[in-house]
Amino acid sequence: MTTNDWLPALIEFAGNWEQYLEKLYEIFKQDFISDPPTFNNRCFALKKHPVYKGKAATFWHLISEGSVEEERTPDLRRCERICWPRSIIDTGHLHGIKIWKNLRQGKTRLLLALEDFSYVVILDERVEYYLLWTAYPVEHAHQRRKLENEWQNYSKSRHRHPLDDGAVTPSTHGR
Repeated sequence: MTTNDWLPALIEFAGNWEQYLEKLYEIFKQDFISDPPTFNNRCFALKKHPVYKGKAATFWHLISEGSVEEERTPDLRRCERICWPRSIIDTGHLHGIKIWKNLRQGKTRLLLALEDFSYVVILDERVEYYLLWTAYPVEHAHQRRKLENEWQNYSKSRHRHPLDDGAVTPSTHGR
């Protein structure tokens, strides 16, 4: 098991959901709207629609879970880690993140996972930019093993750096 002490501290819930939500959104705005990152010489964009309570869809994907957009529910583990996607995008290469491409929902996605596969950031790859799609803690050991196997299969199938235009693997993780 690796240490992830380089990641920002968790933003813990203190009892008032509306205040907490606004604090999370302020962090999100700073990290991805006011000062968006670049990765692999590409800029970032956000999935803005559907806007809900004045907040972009990408924000809701970072703090909630569920496959039906209108029925997503807040997930405190996702909320607490609102600072992690930007850190992983900016400095993860210094900390052994695993990077690979796969096909998810018919689109090429770029996955950035902590070395132990306990957290993953998913980017929707476009020609000139990336869309921050979602990020989440991987809670179950079997899910981590699936991601690790996917990464290993991708690594074996390519002879280039994962950010080059190379092979993609089908998703084995139903998110």
